[in-house]
Amino acid sequence: MAESDWDTVTVLRKKGPSAAQAKSKQAILAAQRRGEDVETSKKWAAGQNKQHFITKNTAKLDRETEELHHDRVSLEVGKVIQQGRQSKGLTQKDLATKINEKPQVIADYESGRAIPNNQVMGKIERAIGLKLRGKDVGKPLETGPKGK
Repeated sequence: MAESDWDTVTVLRKKGPSAAQAKSKQAILAAQRRGEDVETSKKWAAGQNKQHFITKNTAKLDRETEELHHDRVSLEVGKVIQQGRQSKGLTQKDLATKINEKPQVIADYESGRAIPNNQVMGKIERAIGLKLRGKDVGKPLETGPKGK
């Protein structure tokens, strides 16, 4: 018994840090202070219910340049809207109220900034009585009987 060394401790099995502990900010900072190599990577869509594939063809999108813009209303159509509105004695706000849209929508259509919407274009056509779509833009709208 006299020969046993009480200062020496033998550890048979020591568990390493769990996965959660190894990923904690404190564990990463401690490893960096010790000079160990630490690799960190940001995961895309982490913690969300996303699939592991990208649906868009990113290479195809990278090759595209100006082909991804939307067509706007032409200035010719904007001028027809403006002239038709003024001939009826309506302001942009009056016309917008008449067709249940915001005044900014009318302003965008007249300035050529709007992306054409067939429903809005139809409402404006009926309100000002002029064609805005097709080849005879600016001609009076034929108000024939609706056939069912």
